[in-house]
Amino acid sequence: MEINKYVGERIKELRQKKNVTQQELGEYLETTSQTISRYENGILEPNHNILYKLADFFSVSINYFFPEIKFDNAELVDNDLSIEMIPVYGTIKAGIPIESQTDIIDYIDIPKSWAKNGKKYYGLKISGDSMFPKYQDKDIVIFEQTEDIEQYKNKDVAVMINGTESTFKKILINDQGIVLVPYNNDYEMMMFTKEQVEQLPIKVVGIAREKRTKIE
Repeated sequence: MEINKYVGERIKELRQKKNVTQQELGEYLETTSQTISRYENGILEPNHNILYKLADFFSVSINYFFPEIKFDNAELVDNDLSIEMIPVYGTIKAGIPIESQTDIIDYIDIPKSWAKNGKKYYGLKISGDSMFPKYQDKDIVIFEQTEDIEQYKNKDVAVMINGTESTFKKILINDQGIVLVPYNNDYEMMMFTKEQVEQLPIKVVGIAREKRTKIE
């Protein structure tokens, strides 16, 4: 089935179940009933921001609007639809678990295959130039959540420095402690002893796996 038509049928189904008119739904989305009709008939494809608002309005997961992936002889069918939506944060607040963060500014798609074996991901919109030139201001970086030190050694990571800040740096680990290294030489390295790592504490909350840069 064509994805636009599938999404449209889902929207229509949810709207009718909630006994909401196209006019009322259009007002919620700050658009017209004609646009809602075009969504439902598969003529117009709603973007991710619209889908997120619809998911919130109907109290469903945004993944509800995408077909379930079917397998045939162990091979993926409709591979282009095998995506999962993850939240993108404007900031990550120190001391708060990723799952409890509320500063969601968008949702972004990743391949469903990434999430095998229970792996979890989130996106973070980069602010500032401490990681320039590898990462640009406003890049969206996708992080894999992990606490496995062997995975994040010498990698670019999101770090929680509890009660103080969250930051994005390359992490180096040695016998004395850790060093958080910016790529931009205008910024200083941050060094912490093993005792400081334990006491603050300092916690890696994600490994950078992919960046996405918008062309403006």
